[in-house]
Amino acid sequence: MSVFSTSAGLWAVLTLGYGARGDAEGIKEDTAILANQSLLLVLVLTHHFTQEKGLRNPYRKALSTFANSQDGGLPSHMTGQPPPPFKINFTNLYEAFCNHLSDDQSTLLLYSLLHQNINFRTFILARTNIDLLIIPLLRILYDAQEKNSHHIYMALIVLLILSEDDTFNKCVHELMLKHVTWYTERAISEITLGGLIVLVVIRTIQFNMTRMRDKYLHTNCLAALANMSSQFHSLHPYVSQRIVSLFELLIKKHDKIVAQLRPIAAAQREGTLTQDQELEQQDLLSDLAVLEEVVRMVLEIINSCLSNTLAHNPHFVYTLLYKQELFAGFKTHPKFQDIIQNIDTVLTYFSNRFDQHHGDNMTDGQVLDLIKQSMLQWPRDRLRKFPELKFKYVEEEQPEEFFIPYVWTLCYHSSSLYWDPDRVELFSLSS
Repeated sequence: MSVFSTSAGLWAVLTLGYGARGDAEGIKEDTAILANQSLLLVLVLTHHFTQEKGLRNPYRKALSTFANSQDGGLPSHMTGQPPPPFKINFTNLYEAFCNHLSDDQSTLLLYSLLHQNINFRTFILARTNIDLLIIPLLRILYDAQEKNSHHIYMALIVLLILSEDDTFNKCVHELMLKHVTWYTERAISEITLGGLIVLVVIRTIQFNMTRMRDKYLHTNCLAALANMSSQFHSLHPYVSQRIVSLFELLIKKHDKIVAQLRPIAAAQREGTLTQDQELEQQDLLSDLAVLEEVVRMVLEIINSCLSNTLAHNPHFVYTLLYKQELFAGFKTHPKFQDIIQNIDTVLTYFSNRFDQHHGDNMTDGQVLDLIKQSMLQWPRDRLRKFPELKFKYVEEEQPEEFFIPYVWTLCYHSSSLYWDPDRVELFSLSS
């Protein structure tokens, strides 16, 4: 049974955007295109049989429609005619993604469409039920220990692409979720979708710090949070705590590395530095440089929230006040003192308000009420202006090194076609 109604329909996928260049760059580009098209075919052709429901494939209905007037005859590439246009039913495809996003193929296809198809991206960003797509993505990140690194990257990059849109960032903080049972770190009866995204992304950062230690993953996590930060709204008390706790964790790691460097620096001054110590020093300095980049980005995220939506986040201000001693040590640090100045201005303003009202004797509820009242008089022009935090996903210089092996691995494992493992060979791009 053929998935396509005509042979020309199949060629429409195989030739879609496929060039006829013969130079090295053309071959590399064509190879990447063919790999992605192979994934598309796998998604359309792969099916599951059940006695009750027969042939099932969640993507088949959405991906097998061609605007093709040819009812047979030669494929278009042999007639010299352009391939027939390929139509995708976005509504069916969106429903399929929402219900079947837990496997690699689905997440990779979602990434490919968002990255390369502006019409599909616009369609996704216009969904009022975007939570049906985002929650399965968050589940992939939440269950990171059970997923391969490629799958985690794809889920995270999809979030990053979506976070480039301000309307998306605003929308996720307006969508309220109740009883998110799969998030087990803490029972939360009600939280915004935006707050849940922040929680899961921070958890991914912490998982990466202890397990994978991947700078690329850190960068994408923080970029997504940075894009969202100017639209943070109604942050849950626990979300506020997790943001500040991430900063606290980074400080502890920073202090630990600095402490490890001190005896090595002393040995260097005394002229007794060994070769092993020199190698250790290089590694520690490299780790410190990466860590300070992460610390800087977290501080920029905090500052972005305070500069843009302070009046809508009393719980966040409360948490910062409760942990304000964490920021004191960075006031004179040359890499952080400019951004710390804004945070310190906010903390000083609210601390003075508490002093005026004898805040030491207040209950938590009274403190929160005073914060809300003080926000009404907060002079916005007190803070130094920083460039808006905006990050855009850009593929690496040679994305085929990541995508081609990944796609063919999925084809090998998921196509339901027999591949003789003794005949499978991987070729380097240079060959």
